[in-house]
Amino acid sequence: MSHSIKAEDLGSLIGQDLEPSSWLEITQQRINDFADATNDHQFIHVDPEKAAKTPFRGPIAHGFLTLSLVPFLTAEKSKNIDGLLMGVNYGSDKVRFLQPVPVGSRIRAQQRLLEVTQKRPGQWLTKTLVTIEIEGAEKPALVAEFLAMYFVK
Repeated sequence: MSHSIKAEDLGSLIGQDLEPSSWLEITQQRINDFADATNDHQFIHVDPEKAAKTPFRGPIAHGFLTLSLVPFLTAEKSKNIDGLLMGVNYGSDKVRFLQPVPVGSRIRAQQRLLEVTQKRPGQWLTKTLVTIEIEGAEKPALVAEFLAMYFVK
């Protein structure tokens, strides 16, 4: 986190790209753990031998695994909000899975604030464009607009 900002000044960040997050490797163990947590054991995720016979040529991460990593990846470079009591996920718009994430690849998040709305005193709704990049790939894995509600003193 680079510096803190007052909630009422968040609008000054609209349209600016924040620094990308660090790279995170997507391991087979992470995929297997996600499969266990969600009961989604489709072979393209958890069976390297069968997955090797598909157009993916090996196992790929669940799209929802990639999506679930967005809060972790974006938190690293998000701004601290002065007087923040808590932030909660509020939803997402226009989620698109553009390219599979192969086992062993590394991903990172790029984010750009799109909108800021004060819903009531001390409550700020933000919409952020998040792009999950795959190291060395032309197309991103995921593009989505994330909504967050921040509660400040």
